[in-house]
Amino acid sequence: MSTNETFKTFNDMTTKGMDRMTSLGELNVSIFERLASRQMDALNLYMDHSMRLMTLATESKGYNEFFKGQVEATKALTERMMDESKATMQVLGETREEYRTWLEKNMAEISADVRKGVAAS
Repeated sequence: MSTNETFKTFNDMTTKGMDRMTSLGELNVSIFERLASRQMDALNLYMDHSMRLMTLATESKGYNEFFKGQVEATKALTERMMDESKATMQVLGETREEYRTWLEKNMAEISADVRKGVAAS
């Protein structure tokens, strides 16, 4: 293998490595955005729950009505949080699959590049 071919091979591998790191960064940003969105949804549920409790505290006609309303509001929050948790677990499963796919694809490309580089020398 000539010096020019060696430099070209090294340059190609470096460029591909940078492309891989860029694609990993893009994958990380995409995943972060989805998980941040899930967290915001959960935070909104808690804010809605707080507002419901504040309204209940100001509009209840007595302690029994207030207590019953708190129990119902907490039950509704718990059910909604379970739904949110399931949705988040689905996002995490998708995330695992995306990382696995990224890793398998890039490891296959790296292996092919190394084999090509070894065969050329």
